[in-house]
Amino acid sequence: MKYTQHTLDKIEKIVEESGYVIRYERGTFQSGYCILQDKKVVVLNKFFQTEGRINTLIDLMPQLDIHIDALTHESQKMYEEVMAAGITK
Repeated sequence: MKYTQHTLDKIEKIVEESGYVIRYERGTFQSGYCILQDKKVVVLNKFFQTEGRINTLIDLMPQLDIHIDALTHESQKMYEEVMAAGITK
């Protein structure tokens, strides 16, 4: 997987299609993110570069309530690719 803005946009789209709002904020996040479950908000450290943002979202995805059937076809393919890559890490 390439660490480009295009890849980050695709991963963000998966999260957003699942009903989550992604916010980039400043703060002392121990692992780079904070999940507000009741509001479906994901807060990421805004000082992360593209690669850090991608890795953080990939690490976070298994914890999110993502229904693959609700995603667009393009997002489904990307989700499956991300999940397969996460398993082989």
